This record gives sequence, C-alpha cells and structure tokens, in this order.
Amino acid sequence: MAIKLKSKEQIEKMRLAGRVVHQVLDHCGKMLRPGVTTKEIDDEALRVMTHAGAKGLFKGYPGKVPFPSNLCISVNEVVVHGIADDRVVKDGDIVGIDCGVELDGWCGDSARTFLVGNVKPEVRRLCEVTKLVLEVAIENIRPGRKWSQVARLMQSYAESHALGVVRDFVGHGIGSKMHEDPKVPNFDSAELRRNDILLREGLVLAIEPMCNLGVKEVVTLDDGWTVVTADRLPSAHYEHTVAVTDTGADVLTNGQ
Repeated sequence: MAIKLKSKEQIEKMRLAGRVVHQVLDHCGKMLRPGVTTKEIDDEALRVMTHAGAKGLFKGYPGKVPFPSNLCISVNEVVVHGIADDRVVKDGDIVGIDCGVELDGWCGDSARTFLVGNVKPEVRRLCEVTKLVLEVAIENIRPGRKWSQVARLMQSYAESHALGVVRDFVGHGIGSKMHEDPKVPNFDSAELRRNDILLREGLVLAIEPMCNLGVKEVVTLDDGWTVVTADRLPSAHYEHTVAVTDTGADVLTNGQ
C-alpha cells in the first residue's frame, strides 16, 4: 500500500473541502420532504458546490458507464451509489446522501442517511445505530493502534443490534484524490489482520459504515452502479473524512 500521510497544512485544506461537503449535506437535508425528487436534490447540490468554488467528485466517475449524478442518493433498500432521477421521495423513506468535492486540489467526502416523515421504528433504529457505529470508530482512533482493533469494535456494535454489516464496500484513504490507499473496512477479517493499517498522525481516512436491517449481502443492479440489499430491506450509510492526530481523531467534514 502506498499510504500518503498529510501535513497539518494539507489537513487544513481538506477541512475547507469538508466544510463544503457539510454545507451541501445540510442543504439537501432541508430539501428532503415528501414530493421532492432525487434529481431536484442533485441539481441543487451542484449549485451549492459551484457557488463554493468546489468541484463534485462523483459525476463522470469511471465504471460500467460514467456515474451520471453529482451525488449518490440511495433510498431505502439502496445501500450506496444510488443515481439521482425522477424518483419521488415519500413519507417514511430513508435517504442516504453521499457527497464528495474537491476544493483547491484537496478532497472531502461524507454521507448521511436522512429520515423523511413517519419512519418505522425499526428503520429509525437502523439509522441511529449505524450513525453510532461511525462514532465508535472516531472515538477509538489513536496513533499506534491498528485499524483491525477499531473495525472489530464497529462490527461488534452493529451486530450486537442484529444489523448486517456490508462487506462488499468499505472506506478508503483520501487526500488530493478521492480514493487513496488504504482500504478501510468496517469489519474485522483475517485479510485485514494480514495487511493491517497502523494508525499514524497525518493519516486521513474516509470512514463509512453501511449497515442493513437484514442480511449483509448486497446486489448491484444492471445499471452497474446501484447497490441494493439482497433481501430488499433498508440500509443506512454514514461517513466522515477523519484525520488521525497525535491524540486521537479530527473530523474534517463536521462543518467545524
């Protein structure tokens, strides 16, 4: 792995990108109500990014076909990589919004799952627990610790609440590019322990737990992007860009 540590000056530049991401997600959250389409949200996100002088990282991203949206907007059973279109958001939906931008050569990446109206209690709990899985990771980051220790705590917390922890998609390093080494799983495995990540000051990670109400297995649809749960039960996704400091973690996408 070619892990690139960031200087304090570079991390501050990433924080500026992270503030734009936070602003976009806040704005999208205010728009989310029954009757709005995911394309309306996506179009408005582009306006906010452009006004801030930032470039979106998702549209045109290489794949089976270039990714067509400015955001990944994933509704209910869609885990990640949902494509914005004319789908109308309904009361009771959960909507995962993932946003990445580049500002002055540095990237920020974050995701939240928003609850629209009268969400079922078990789905609300799914979102609350998944958000807490991310907080468990952030609270347990320390220089000198191995990522497998953190991943084990994340997995254990999710599974103690009977959630399926997605294995097919993981977090990543981030910096001047959106995707850098290392891969950052939200679960422990023999493979991770063989290629473990030593947390060091200057390491910046996009940490993004994805948890399902049912099974952990997922399926990619024929469009080559949209990932859904195998049992079509809801999924939640939260993400922050986080820098490892000499004492712990510094969240770069919380708007601070």
